[in-house]
Amino acid sequence: MAEFNVLVTDEIDHDGLEILRASPSLMVDERPTMPRDQLREIIGNYDAFIGRSATQLPAEVLRHAKRLRVIGRAGVGIDNIDIPAATALGIAVINAPAGNTVSVAELFFGSLISLLRHLPHATSSMRDGRWDRSALLGSELRGRTLGIIGLGRIGGEIARRARAFEMSVVSYDPYVTDQRFESLRVTRAATLDDLIAIADIITVHTPLTDETRGMIGERELARVKPDAVVANMARGGIVNENALTDALVAGRLRGALLDVYQKEPLATDHPLRKLDSVVLTPHLGASTAEGQRNVALDVCESVRDALLTGELSRAINVGGVSHDRWMSLQPALLLTQRAARVARVLLAERGGRAIDQIAVRLSNDLADARDVLLSAAAVGVLEDIANGERLNLVNARAHAESRGVMMGTTIAPTEDLASSVSITVHAGGASMCVSGAALGPVGRLTTIGEFTIDVTPRRTLLVLRNRDVPGVIGRVGTLLGDEAVNIAEYHQSRVVQGGDALAAVTLDAPLNEAQRQRLLALPDINSASVINFEDGVRLAIDDANSHS
Repeated sequence: MAEFNVLVTDEIDHDGLEILRASPSLMVDERPTMPRDQLREIIGNYDAFIGRSATQLPAEVLRHAKRLRVIGRAGVGIDNIDIPAATALGIAVINAPAGNTVSVAELFFGSLISLLRHLPHATSSMRDGRWDRSALLGSELRGRTLGIIGLGRIGGEIARRARAFEMSVVSYDPYVTDQRFESLRVTRAATLDDLIAIADIITVHTPLTDETRGMIGERELARVKPDAVVANMARGGIVNENALTDALVAGRLRGALLDVYQKEPLATDHPLRKLDSVVLTPHLGASTAEGQRNVALDVCESVRDALLTGELSRAINVGGVSHDRWMSLQPALLLTQRAARVARVLLAERGGRAIDQIAVRLSNDLADARDVLLSAAAVGVLEDIANGERLNLVNARAHAESRGVMMGTTIAPTEDLASSVSITVHAGGASMCVSGAALGPVGRLTTIGEFTIDVTPRRTLLVLRNRDVPGVIGRVGTLLGDEAVNIAEYHQSRVVQGGDALAAVTLDAPLNEAQRQRLLALPDINSASVINFEDGVRLAIDDANSHS
């Protein structure tokens, strides 16, 4: 069994590391957080990296990671990783979005109550020997409107807890279904402005993206209610710190709760440190023993499975499906890759070598997996022409796009065969379509071009074009027998009697070029195409090629 080197840094919880160390195939190298230059020097020795937000993984570091297959981020945020660069290099990126959910939600309410009840002031005054009870009149949460921007895992947990405080909850999240809003008993705000206009407390729980960067800025802060509280415990940069400081100094806000900052650690002379109306914490959202243990367990288990079994359901740059769905999709993934490979080989033998389009048609029951199945098709088309580059589900679509290949999926009508896949590969004015059904562990091919067939694409597939005349099948069988090549399946198909015919033959051993030429020399054989399949499948993050 292959051995994999795993670099672990940023103080990952011990229980997570034990998951890795329990596998004899995983060699764990635990190191303290290191400077970028040092990481760049050593990262080329590892197959996997696991860390937290303290370690930055920009493109210039990743380009030195010649063996790296998977990055595990113990936590939810991934802005310390250059995702496009990792994807282009075929490196899967896995995070642990659920493990610290409760920790962040509890910190939000702890900070909010601290602000509304003046707990920081009360604590410092008591330590100074004062009794400032009359100056510390606070406010309750009950009856206030909580506005949540982003109703994902953390936003949802906060919404649930807000109900216990008898708060009204409204949320803005255009990417979440009405069903989730209803299940959480949260009112949907049609726009961000609508939320800002009615919320007493505004809290942000979104990733940092081009869309969310500076989402709460000068314009938005000018529209909030005069006694509002603004909280950011998601990622620094979503709330504009300069605009927030100005609003607090001007008295347009009651206060703010901040656990994340545009630049961390927060500068010692930052003006936010001087404001009594702000509760500041040093990025503590996930910093509970339970939270750190949970994210470590989640990410270490996922990295282990990615290395040992190719299980990528948790990879954010593959095309997310659940673990159970990933397992059930294996026949469809394998069939899609192999059907695409067959289509490319047959098209190339007709002169269509410069692929310009890959079209995937799926039955309705596979619609939820359209992205990852499109990636599988790209692997099948490109796997023999990737010029020594690493190619897998992570980066196949990026490879295709870099070659100018257009890709797309369509969903077939509901009356089509369940679990059916149809791959059409185009090159210039020519095209080839190969279809199949994901039945059984590998699936079955059901059409090649205009011919109906029924064979399993395994080991070696021989595709013959011949005249529809007597004796062809016997001569082919005799030649293969003389070559000691056993036939597993032989399906002969024709469109009209006496015209062209196609034979799809699965063999238990590969055919070499000399054997193919002997087949071509048989009477009435017009073409002979050989497609050899590996026993396994390069759908995940195996290292059949290395990136450069």
